[in-house]
Amino acid sequence: MSGGEAPLVWVALVDGQEVRGRLLTRRQLADGWRYRVALPLYRNVGGQGLEVEAAQYEVWVRAPEHVRPVEGADYAGVPTEPLPAPSLVDVALGPRRPAGWVLVKSGGRRGPSRAVLHAVDCEEAPPGLPVLGVEQALTAAEHPATRACALCGAAAELDPLLRGFDPRQTEDGL
Repeated sequence: MSGGEAPLVWVALVDGQEVRGRLLTRRQLADGWRYRVALPLYRNVGGQGLEVEAAQYEVWVRAPEHVRPVEGADYAGVPTEPLPAPSLVDVALGPRRPAGWVLVKSGGRRGPSRAVLHAVDCEEAPPGLPVLGVEQALTAAEHPATRACALCGAAAELDPLLRGFDPRQTEDGL
């Protein structure tokens, strides 16, 4: 940014107009880029707001949907924050499911109520149920009329905790 001034950009307004603004910084998010731009405006000052002075309005906008370059502008000096590189753990494990479980209750009036614990993202779990943490899920799983879903892995996750997982006891005896 030569001379301390941020480079010019074209900014698309909501009504389709384009105005020139200044590009202050760029930030990469998981769903795309955001640019912080400064738009020149006027503002009212004084007791009754009848005085007017030049001002600027700063706002984050989506790029490239709301911003385009001005021909000849140099953007090399604009502060840019790319997404941080994924950790080695994230790379090794890959995508993981969301944390928590949901309890789906059935029965009740004409017989014993039953319930099934599902992982939050289980296809068998209806949407909108409250998400349970580990302690709540374990308390629910201890009830004799509750079972943990085997399709989504809730059973594999919770059963070792209910039985008192001992890392010295593995299936292969090691």
